[in-house]
Amino acid sequence: MVKAIRIYEQGGPDVLRYEEVELPPPGPGEVQIRHHAIGVNFVDVYYRTGSNAMPQAPFTLGHEGAGEIVALGEGVSTFRIGDRVAYVRALGSYTQARNIEAKVLVPLPDAISCETAAAMMLKGLTAEYLLFRTYQVKPGDMVLVHAAAGGVGLILCQWARLLGATVIGTVGSAEKAVLAREAGAHDVILCREEDFVARVKEITGGKLCHVVYDGIGKATFQGSLDCLRPFGLFVSLGSASGSIDNFNISLLAQKGSLFATRPNLFTHIADGTRLAAMARRLIDVVASGQVKIAIHARHALSEAAEAHRALEARESTGSAVLTP
Repeated sequence: MVKAIRIYEQGGPDVLRYEEVELPPPGPGEVQIRHHAIGVNFVDVYYRTGSNAMPQAPFTLGHEGAGEIVALGEGVSTFRIGDRVAYVRALGSYTQARNIEAKVLVPLPDAISCETAAAMMLKGLTAEYLLFRTYQVKPGDMVLVHAAAGGVGLILCQWARLLGATVIGTVGSAEKAVLAREAGAHDVILCREEDFVARVKEITGGKLCHVVYDGIGKATFQGSLDCLRPFGLFVSLGSASGSIDNFNISLLAQKGSLFATRPNLFTHIADGTRLAAMARRLIDVVASGQVKIAIHARHALSEAAEAHRALEARESTGSAVLTP
């Protein structure tokens, strides 16, 4: 038996139940992992509240974790007991231990702790595809990052600057502005006090941005389009303020033949070869120290509801992890 966070019905943080569940031996092609750290992400909130469809109840929440392999299922030859691994994909990470397909695992080098890995897999791989696959950021690009002090935002600021871009970040407080600047944002806009569109025009001398990375959604969509130069790309990566309303696609033509996309991490990592390449790039840049993973909140697994409350209130910065 292991302790896990289970959901029987969707709703507020109070629906998260901490209880014992039975853990069978791993099946063919699976390994059993004992978690050392578990990642907390906004997609977990979507599953809890009903924004994402609920799997068959009850289910264990969470997509991201890192730990040690303690048992091997039949046919697994790529890993050994004792190997340190991390993953992001299959639901079920909010638990002390779990079974998972070996093919979705990423081996961890000694330079990266399990806590760092649990905090970086979803957010770091998201940053990887945003910067290298959705839009290939290059030296001289002007990049706008909304929620620049969030988990994905802090990684985007560091990595985009490393690639030679000029990074503009939006944040909700002076404290978050400090974090965004420390992460590499050249300019930071306090979006609750300033008109971010006007400030982007001022900062860029009216030239505007090549790409906008927007995890806020409804509240920033229209303004984000106005921050793009002709042929610029709007990238929606989340909806912390609510889903973007339906809009007439002709709006993109009117605002400068713009492009808009809503990519998804799980589409990118469904291919094992692509997952391995993305993970190598992420692990290399983190292990080198060029991109740092900020962990600003740590909770016991039993306190998962508190982690969700902070995330929904947009009080959190960087990444949050749960400790089994």
